[in-house]
Amino acid sequence: MKRIFLSLATFLIMATSFGQTLSDRQKGLAACACLMAQGDPVRLEQAVRSALDNGVTVNELKEAFSQLYAYTGFPRSLNALGVLAEVLEEKNPAWQEGKPWKRPSEWDDAKAAWELGKKNQTQLSGRAFDYTFCPQDDYYLKAHLFGDIFAGDQLSKADREIVTVAALSGLQGVAPQLAAHKAGAVNMGNPPELVEELCQWLCSKGYTLVSPFPKGEPNTSYAKYFIGNSYLAPLEGGYTNVTFEPGCRNNWHIHHGQVQVLICVAGEGWYQEWGEPAVKLTPGVVIEIPEGVKHWHGAAADSWMQHLTIHKDVQDGASNEWLEPVVDEQYRDVK
Repeated sequence: MKRIFLSLATFLIMATSFGQTLSDRQKGLAACACLMAQGDPVRLEQAVRSALDNGVTVNELKEAFSQLYAYTGFPRSLNALGVLAEVLEEKNPAWQEGKPWKRPSEWDDAKAAWELGKKNQTQLSGRAFDYTFCPQDDYYLKAHLFGDIFAGDQLSKADREIVTVAALSGLQGVAPQLAAHKAGAVNMGNPPELVEELCQWLCSKGYTLVSPFPKGEPNTSYAKYFIGNSYLAPLEGGYTNVTFEPGCRNNWHIHHGQVQVLICVAGEGWYQEWGEPAVKLTPGVVIEIPEGVKHWHGAAADSWMQHLTIHKDVQDGASNEWLEPVVDEQYRDVK
């Protein structure tokens, strides 16, 4: 196996690199918010455990999941709280309950809630904001979202916007709201660099699939050689972009009469040759697979992954030989 770092790889590394200003606690809140928004309970359970291990408190997660019902709906909010409750059955003594919850006084004073909401909304927007087109939503935003919900004291205003940006990053069709909240996250006290780092980190870790490369269509023709769902997008120059959902991997296989090149462009995954340790795939990693070598590749268990693929040194009669699947026991052992 050859791992090649070409000019394209260098470009990809530079394009996906960012500073290290996000704390582990902020990353924990962001991961939970993003996966909650996507309605992914399996990955959310893992993210909740990691967040609790890294200093996020139980009451902060309750506050985050409660706030996000305003952006993702009650069903996903309640499902996320259900995941948290199941995790907490373990009663890990290292996990912190956090600041005691107390009922906000604004809940008993509608005028006070509306005034608080107007103040918070003005700060977030950078100007007075009145949605005269729909007075109902204008009232709900001021009195409830930025009033009742923001009256809780478990999360700071800056934390609340990290949670909101992360959740909106995990949803489709909300680009205007995401852009507004990225600006609002800065107005609420987050440095601009941190907000950009947050979005890049969510993508680089595979919580979101933000990529300049198209996802493509379901890989139905080769589905029998994959565990999980994958997608194909033919590109110019003979390249194909392959997108793997979390946990998806192809069977062991061999390329006869040709050399395959993989270029990871988004998320995290794995490449492994028979009898060799697995190699982690992250954006910018390029791998040349020699002819005749038995191998597999796919996404990490908790991350989407995209790689470009192209074949070179193609000989007459070149073919792929598909072999046995990478069973769960083998896949779980990959480190």
